[in-house]
Amino acid sequence: MTELPPLPHPLLAQALDRKGYDTLTAVQAAVADPKLRDRDLLVSSKTGSGKTVAYGLGMAPDLLSDSLPEEGQNHPALPQAGKPLGLIIAPTRELALQVQRELRWLYEDAGAIITACVGGMDQRVERRHLERGVHIVVGTPGRLVDHLTRGVLQLDRLAVAVLDEADEMLDLGFREDLETILAATPPTRRTLLFSATLPKGIVALATRFQRNAARIEVAGDVAGHSDIEHRAALVRPNAIEKGVVNLLRQTESPASLVFCNTRDAVRRLHAMLIERGFSAVILSGELGQHERNQALQALRDGRARVCIATDVAARGIDLPHLGLVIHADLPHDSEVLQHRSGRTGRAGRKGISVMLVPPSRRGKANRLYAEGGITPGWVALPSAEDIRVLDRARVLADETPFADLTDEDREMAAALLANRSPEDIAAALARVFRSRLPEPEEIDPLPVEEMRPAGKKRPERAATDPAQFRWFELNVGRQDRAEPKGILRMLTRSGGVDRRHIGGIRIFDRTCHVEIAVEAADRFQKRTANPAPDEIRVRPIDDPGAKPKRDFGTKPPRNEEQKPNFRKEPATSKPKQARKSHPKHRGKG
Repeated sequence: MTELPPLPHPLLAQALDRKGYDTLTAVQAAVADPKLRDRDLLVSSKTGSGKTVAYGLGMAPDLLSDSLPEEGQNHPALPQAGKPLGLIIAPTRELALQVQRELRWLYEDAGAIITACVGGMDQRVERRHLERGVHIVVGTPGRLVDHLTRGVLQLDRLAVAVLDEADEMLDLGFREDLETILAATPPTRRTLLFSATLPKGIVALATRFQRNAARIEVAGDVAGHSDIEHRAALVRPNAIEKGVVNLLRQTESPASLVFCNTRDAVRRLHAMLIERGFSAVILSGELGQHERNQALQALRDGRARVCIATDVAARGIDLPHLGLVIHADLPHDSEVLQHRSGRTGRAGRKGISVMLVPPSRRGKANRLYAEGGITPGWVALPSAEDIRVLDRARVLADETPFADLTDEDREMAAALLANRSPEDIAAALARVFRSRLPEPEEIDPLPVEEMRPAGKKRPERAATDPAQFRWFELNVGRQDRAEPKGILRMLTRSGGVDRRHIGGIRIFDRTCHVEIAVEAADRFQKRTANPAPDEIRVRPIDDPGAKPKRDFGTKPPRNEEQKPNFRKEPATSKPKQARKSHPKHRGKG
């Protein structure tokens, strides 16, 4: 962030001050530079850097007169509304509507009339707004072309055009629409082009429609979001929904966004969260524009605190107080990761982005973070007890129930104290507090494991301290096709121990010996104490160097289907030859 510089117009300074701005982001300060007020701009800006306010400031010299308002005048800075003076083109409905909201408060003191033209909304209403006269139009490419071809949108007086997230518009196939719209504008207009990346298509578009454009690449934006804390947590595939619940309960953000990759996953997770007492809404491509608007408004006014969404919400959604983003499903690529995470930590606010990673997807998660230039902190998912500890601290720190107590409240308190003990009254208050909160989920946590950077070998295993391990003998060996991989699988699944608790493995003809860390040995022994007749039998041993005994328990029947933990060799018996292929039968019909 940078200190507030001289702004293009006093009316905008008033609006920023009223909104609480005392500093500008790097991209806002660069675009508002007075030296660039007559230049076209080609700006590289990551999502969440405050670029809507940036181009709102950058447009001001082309829209507002320099004269200060005289007493009694209503709109001294703008002419009477008619054909649009400013045009902002955005790739999605959500982004266009968000831009309209931002520009309305920024240009409120100037009396600007700003209308949106987006797909999914009533064209007749938009047409009436355009015919009555506007100062600024914000729209999506397809809808703008519709109004343009019908003669409703006339751009011959346009002073400035803004292309927001131009790279996304090209990816969505809007090149022809953009060229149609820009070709209908006067050649004297300014063009401000904002793009997270600058592929060849963007450069070609800038070359064709911009004149001597000033290139702005803000160093602070290129490195990504410094205000986002990226975390990653290992989670078992069947515990992802429980992990979402505990993360929401741990953070207690005023607004949270949970991303899934499919509509079915969104509906399933939404139903689960509603059942557990969360105020949640959904956002996906199958919803109409009215339903999307209602969902977003519920988040903005606090009626809902959680939104479960597909990647339709990864761009163009700006929610105040959004402090937490959860990736319940891994993003498809690093760009989607950046845009999802960029819904939080916006314009100087802090935010947290957490990716839930099944152990089998750690490699992909590592690649996504590496490609995005992100170093996450690997954390353990909060347990139910962790959440309860937080709740106790929160109820002790919450001053809300004790604020502004009235005489009537104190009279009721005296009546309660006359009939109940203070301990009972406090317990009832604690119950009321807990009843407002969804119950945390019991999770069997996976250990925190740091990802190894690409190309680095696993460090050599240190020699184990015999005092820190105990030996156990299993009644399977080489004759049962036992191998280290199968033994490890059995120990972690049936034995309930983590790999970090497993030391040496020695496989003999009929048995094998394994080391289990002392901290997990008792648990392992209990889990394996009463095997079924067809399960592997385990017993503790004191001397791992002793010759294995041949009469260790009752060995399971040598039926391959009863030993699922070990690799099965394919059948080697040869199929019978057809009767006529045998020499004895050659020539017979």
